[in-house]
Amino acid sequence: MNRTFKFIGVLTLFSALLSSCNDELADFFGSSQEEGTFPNVDKALWPHFEKFEQEADLRGLKIDLADAVITGYISDISTNHVLGQCSYSNIDPHKVTIDKPFWDNASELAREFVVFHELGHCYLGRFHDESTGFRGVCESIMRSGTGACKDNYNISTRSKYLDELFTDLDN
Repeated sequence: MNRTFKFIGVLTLFSALLSSCNDELADFFGSSQEEGTFPNVDKALWPHFEKFEQEADLRGLKIDLADAVITGYISDISTNHVLGQCSYSNIDPHKVTIDKPFWDNASELAREFVVFHELGHCYLGRFHDESTGFRGVCESIMRSGTGACKDNYNISTRSKYLDELFTDLDN
């Protein structure tokens, strides 16, 4: 009888600890029950994930990132000059990571550029595209950053870059 009470006590304690961990994870990622959310994605990334879906929809491409198995984190990336990564593993098949120091100091447009670039890899399956246009300007949001082209992603060129992102899916 004494063993049964100990077992129940340990089980109750374990359940309480697990429940509090789940609450902390829900605070970080958000609850998967919430409407308009992205399970296993840092809440700070949600507006950019939602905007990615909306921009794709404007171009006739239906995307549901909440249904996709994509995780999203904002954390330190140890590699110099890397602002974002899309990585693959058995545990985390499509993991978007955005560098925290970059995120903390970037404009909303710069954040969008990096998140959309990484979702271009993780969701759209796009590769890097070093195409260069007039005066050495990058023609794709999917440029690697190691090529010779110059970024020109701004309010007036944004639409052109997003058209290319969502319609040129062979690259």
